[in-house]
Amino acid sequence: MTAKMKILLTGATGYIGGRLVPKLLEQGHEVRVLVRDPNRIAGRPWTSRVQIFTGDLVQNKGLVPALDGVDAAYYLVHSMLSGPDFQNLDHKAAENFAAAAKHVKHVIYLGGLVPKAGAISEHLKSRAEVGDILRKALPTTEFRAGPIIGSGSASFEMLRYLTERLPIMIAPRWIKNEIQPLAVRDVLGYLVAALNVAPSGVIDVGADRLTFKKMMQVFAEVRGLRRTILPVPVFAPGLASRWVGLVTPIPNSIAVPIIEGIIQPLIADTAQAERLFPDIKPIPYRKAVELSLARLQSGGTETRWSNALGQDSNASYLVKNEEGMIREVRRLKVNASPESLFKVFSQLGGEKGWLAWRWAWEARGLFDRLIGGPGLRRGRRDANQTLVGEAIDFWRVEEIKPGESLRLRAEMKVPGKAWIEWNAHSDGEQTVFIQTASFAPKGLAGLSYWYLLYPIHFFIFNDLAAAIAKQAEQETSHK
Repeated sequence: MTAKMKILLTGATGYIGGRLVPKLLEQGHEVRVLVRDPNRIAGRPWTSRVQIFTGDLVQNKGLVPALDGVDAAYYLVHSMLSGPDFQNLDHKAAENFAAAAKHVKHVIYLGGLVPKAGAISEHLKSRAEVGDILRKALPTTEFRAGPIIGSGSASFEMLRYLTERLPIMIAPRWIKNEIQPLAVRDVLGYLVAALNVAPSGVIDVGADRLTFKKMMQVFAEVRGLRRTILPVPVFAPGLASRWVGLVTPIPNSIAVPIIEGIIQPLIADTAQAERLFPDIKPIPYRKAVELSLARLQSGGTETRWSNALGQDSNASYLVKNEEGMIREVRRLKVNASPESLFKVFSQLGGEKGWLAWRWAWEARGLFDRLIGGPGLRRGRRDANQTLVGEAIDFWRVEEIKPGESLRLRAEMKVPGKAWIEWNAHSDGEQTVFIQTASFAPKGLAGLSYWYLLYPIHFFIFNDLAAAIAKQAEQETSHK
């Protein structure tokens, strides 16, 4: 068992950093994070349990107080999204960190696998150069990993969207190159376990070897999809990345380095990892896919690649397409208590109906019955009380937080999985009411279903949220 340490983590707003913080807290460590904007982590469940320092590695701001007295530090930042000058920014950030962390006993860095031969992408080259800067100046363990497989990771989401959306795919011939992906749980396992060993230099990590084509085929098998993949001799990385940007929500700034990183085989020499961390047995790629999809089907993930981009969480209406899930989010300010709103949305369905567009709900219920679904005939057990696990029309109650939130999972026949969720909380003056309709399409049929019904769903869900808010306000004013 590792002695309790004081640890600084950089990159807490990112995909890996946001998942590593709770793992370190579980081990009993004292954790502090260095972020440029504390608002970016304000909603995380672990925020109140860490020390938050504001700073910027490139600008060399806040590093000295953040590093004061720490035993170990995690370096999980990069400048990939900062434009064509990202390499210079990467170098400057690493050099500033190295100068300020001279007293730190152990720095742990997550980089990327580099090809054993052939050209290396600018992104992977920069990641390796950052590792060189850290190792030359500080006692460092540098993990080098290939594509990270986990719900919400950029590599996994690119793979998911390409496979889900394209029944027939023309792909570059280098998709037949071997690579070694690694489940996100194993990446986190190595990062935490590194605290138990002395600084160990470069350590390659990876699971089973397979081609990117095989990765797509396995994903299709797990999802029950039939996919045809046709490699062609000429398909430039730039063109391929733009195609990824068109078909998936992954922007070119992320797609380009991912694509360029797999035009050469990426094979890990895992001998040192096996010697230093014998208890970590990386799970096979297929198992990683199954776990990632299970996380998606449970309704969400801890972090995702888009965390690093930021978003306007206060927008009144937002459509998000991420981790294989399409979400319509509506946010209203309501002059009623959270408890009043909860009372209204927890009594929807059954004889009381759905408050808006009743004929549309009835028509959808009739159609669902005709194709073998439950329709609206099940109603609800009690008009006023809702319990986890019970049916409400063609929904199933999945989660309840009395006075705060309710999540329903759809059981009507749809080409995918769907949820609707309501949350209400006070912001001091009014109540913030958030309605989220989520859909995880299965294949091209699911995606077509969502786009075809989006126009009517927009008005139905918009009017439903407004009707819930209005009824809660009316009941409040009559008290």
